[in-house]
Amino acid sequence: MAGGAILLYLAATILLSLRPRDTLPAPRHWALALSSGGALCHALFLKHILFTSGGIDLSFFSTAALVSLLIVLLFLLTAVGKPIDKLGIAVLPLAVVTLLFRLAFPHEVHILGHLPLGLQIHILISILAFSLLNIAALQAGLLACQDWQLHHKRTGWFVRSLPPLQTMESLLFQMIGAGFVLLNLSLITGFLFVEDLFAQHLVHKTVLSILSWGVFGLLLWGRWHYGWRGKTAIRWTLGGFATLLLAYFGSKLVLELILRRG
Repeated sequence: MAGGAILLYLAATILLSLRPRDTLPAPRHWALALSSGGALCHALFLKHILFTSGGIDLSFFSTAALVSLLIVLLFLLTAVGKPIDKLGIAVLPLAVVTLLFRLAFPHEVHILGHLPLGLQIHILISILAFSLLNIAALQAGLLACQDWQLHHKRTGWFVRSLPPLQTMESLLFQMIGAGFVLLNLSLITGFLFVEDLFAQHLVHKTVLSILSWGVFGLLLWGRWHYGWRGKTAIRWTLGGFATLLLAYFGSKLVLELILRRG
């Protein structure tokens, strides 16, 4: 299943990367169809490896593969109604990399037993918040590329295939706004349902998550009050996501793969 997902994701990425031609049908619909097939194979693979008799395996590479699936699904759902299909050029290879890492590297299974419902809700919301803000960060990167090429008058076919800059910025802040709501819910459910946020190796995750929440909150406030846009919005988005990345995966990477702790 993982091999099928990888092949379908790569084929969709190639289609999205093609230069549009008048003699060929637009590759967008074919690319999204292939991506959907890849997501199905990805989900079936994860169903096989995540759910064990002892509980859910949320070890580092398994979690990364799960997050990449959610990112692909959010991308596909958003692409139905909004012109973000070019984001697939970044989203789909990211999913391929996480699957390859999960297949290539041996790991210690990190089982979470039967968790209370509140804690399950917290974990789900946290992963959704991270996934949506990951897409926002990729959108910011695409926006930075578009802005640079427009300022340097290098409007190649890739830039011409993107929506106008104003539309791209509007989409970016819609993603950030939705992700910020989920991040709020993640922190609230964490304080409610996690017994001790500042224990069990969670102190770094908690502090960095709160810092990321502050960065995204200030960005949205600056957008509302001062009309922040362009490079300012891009830098704050990437900075906030980098902090969130450290919160969600930095500590997990150090604890599981370097220090070999559960």
